Amino acid sequence: MNRQRWIVHYSGRVQGVGFRYTARALAEQFDVSGYVQNLPDGRVRLEVEGDAAEIERFLQRLQQRMAGYIQDRKVDVQPAQGDYDGFQIRF
Repeated sequence: MNRQRWIVHYSGRVQGVGFRYTARALAEQFDVSGYVQNLPDGRVRLEVEGDAAEIERFLQRLQQRMAGYIQDRKVDVQPAQGDYDGFQIRF
């Protein structure tokens, strides 16, 4: 298995539209762990760990569900650290 950590920053109208709750609900359907969090600058940060193919499927589903709100997505791929248990919303 190719376990990775993807740090993703979404911009657009991504706060106040249920983005974090949608991400958490979708994450439960995949073998991933991590968190999603609103940032003070209006973006949303999502950190997710798992198999690279599983992360890609999860993020594709999130992109489909929230497409009308996302303007841009920046991704940084790193080795998995094993820091997360489940997928949570951080406040």
